[in-house]
Amino acid sequence: MKSISIFKRLSTAYLTIGKTFGTWVSPIITGILISTLRIIVFLGMTVDTILFSRIRNRKVNNPIIIVGNPRSGTTFLHRYLVNNGIGVGSQLWQLIYPSVILQKCIRPILPLLEKISPTRHHSTVAHKTSLSSVETDDASMLFRFFDGFFLYGFIMSWAEKDVFDWFDPKLRDTSKRDFDWLESIWKRTLFKHKDKRIVGKLFSISTNVPKFLDRFNDAHLLYMVRDPLSVIPSGLSLVTGVLDKRFGFWSLSPELQQRYIKRLYKALVELLVRFHDDWTHDKIDKKRVMIVRYDRMMADFDGLMTDVMNFVGHEPSQSLMDKIQETAEAQRNYSSKHKYDLSKFGLTEEQIQEDCKCVYDTFLTEEF
Repeated sequence: MKSISIFKRLSTAYLTIGKTFGTWVSPIITGILISTLRIIVFLGMTVDTILFSRIRNRKVNNPIIIVGNPRSGTTFLHRYLVNNGIGVGSQLWQLIYPSVILQKCIRPILPLLEKISPTRHHSTVAHKTSLSSVETDDASMLFRFFDGFFLYGFIMSWAEKDVFDWFDPKLRDTSKRDFDWLESIWKRTLFKHKDKRIVGKLFSISTNVPKFLDRFNDAHLLYMVRDPLSVIPSGLSLVTGVLDKRFGFWSLSPELQQRYIKRLYKALVELLVRFHDDWTHDKIDKKRVMIVRYDRMMADFDGLMTDVMNFVGHEPSQSLMDKIQETAEAQRNYSSKHKYDLSKFGLTEEQIQEDCKCVYDTFLTEEF
């Protein structure tokens, strides 16, 4: 597939939002802000290399990357590792403004930015989302390139013609661009925190793990697996909840709702199936990927974390071991507040189980 220019992505997004939600003015302002942000970030990153020459010599060694579908437990594990000093991660505002010099300028006005941030549209039932929360590195792709799975999931899935092909790495491979960018922001995060190890989260590389491991050849991946009957409706609820607060999703026509949900559902299933196919066809170096089951994270957190520490090569302190024991007890007593009506999304248990049969047969067996 030929390259899809940022102008085409911006214009398609604008027409899609206008036709779908009848909103024509605010997207223009958003487009101007995104374009301005791109210029400011480019200038800031350039200044970084002049003022902070050590950034260029930084190495991204032994990164730990959390991978898996949204709502599979990735955020909990990501923040847990970062908060307990296994490595460092980026807060959302740092992903939007990755330049070190820009961050020095932005930090004083962060409370003001928090009040107008789009994160206010996110539900806090699952976990807190804010500009100062440690977040998925996928978000940086949206703000830097106006591209990636976030763009497809929240906006492009509404397009009259399905443009999933624009975001399919098998048809339009942007991995070099994306991996170069990730390396550049990770170097700055390591420099700023004076640390040696990154803990990142990237749900999008579920479709492209072999190339990621080729590029970052000493990375350790923790791939989260959760029952699709839980993770898919939870993922759909997360996104539609944001869209409902922003655009009134559930007040739209049933035809528009179902067209969108079917596309997003297909994309969420595709993330699962692509990783499974690469795994079962030995395209992934399994010595560098650990499968982390959500049910084990809830029932055997202390045992799981022992395995994780061994896998990533981290020697836990006594205080960390004590913290793990406390968390394990809390996890065993945790009861999810989420309840999902599949019929609300036009889905059935049988459909999800059939579409995700390979995941059940490979990763959710008693033997695994």
